[in-house]
Amino acid sequence: MKRTKELVELIERFVKSDGTHETTIPGLSIVRTSRVSEPIHSVYEPSLCVVAQGSKMVILGEESYKYDSASYLTASVHLPITGQVINASLEKPYLCINLQLDMKKVFEVIQLSNPAISKRLSGRGLEIKQMNDSLLDAILRLIKLIESPDDIPVLASGIQREIIYRVLQNDQDGTLKHFALVGSQAQRIAKVIELLNREFAQQLRVEELAKEARMSSSSLYNYFKEATGMSPIQYQKQLRLQEARRLLLTENLEVAEAAFQVGYESPSHFSREYSRKFGLSPMRDLERLRETF
Repeated sequence: MKRTKELVELIERFVKSDGTHETTIPGLSIVRTSRVSEPIHSVYEPSLCVVAQGSKMVILGEESYKYDSASYLTASVHLPITGQVINASLEKPYLCINLQLDMKKVFEVIQLSNPAISKRLSGRGLEIKQMNDSLLDAILRLIKLIESPDDIPVLASGIQREIIYRVLQNDQDGTLKHFALVGSQAQRIAKVIELLNREFAQQLRVEELAKEARMSSSSLYNYFKEATGMSPIQYQKQLRLQEARRLLLTENLEVAEAAFQVGYESPSHFSREYSRKFGLSPMRDLERLRETF
């Protein structure tokens, strides 16, 4: 409790306004919001998310994950999620740090610690674990470097490696290790996920994805769903709809044009799937978003 309070005080010292704030430490950002948020659709990159104050709900596929100051979240691979801050106020704003995870560094730490790891994938690429003192201590030391910019080039990378090590220690059977392990089933699924994120607007066949993963189509389907909670086609659909929503909001495109850009051949089919995903037709959703932001 005392260390968590120290983390809150540190964050409040550096961040005074709501929003996502990049720091001088590579890969480290701080999120602050003083009110409960609307559901926000985004793609998590491999990262460690630590809440200092408040709580958040994340939905992946059909599963919900809640985390707060007593826990932390790790994403081992790119995942389309819906996130919502569910506990925040003016007096006690939601405060969170996000540290991007370099999977090459994760693999290096694994090699140094030399644990016995099965190459067989088991579990989601998103996990909630209980916070512990060793991990929290390393996180505090990393954030304190913001006050000492000359120390960042020398010390930040080493502390980040320690944070990875502490996460791995607390994650003996977790998927972070599997996704970092060269030649594992999880890493082959990660390559498919990279392909989908890069070429989501293309018509990709499951057979082609299976070839990329060096698996049978049925194995790819099963392991992909094990990691992400959805099939490859469902995953691609999430990416398409989220990108279309971004295009409508920021690029001022017509609905049909946004649909074509993300890979839909039929604007009416796009509108139906958009409405199922976001609860409103594209134009009504766009009007609501503009009123909100």
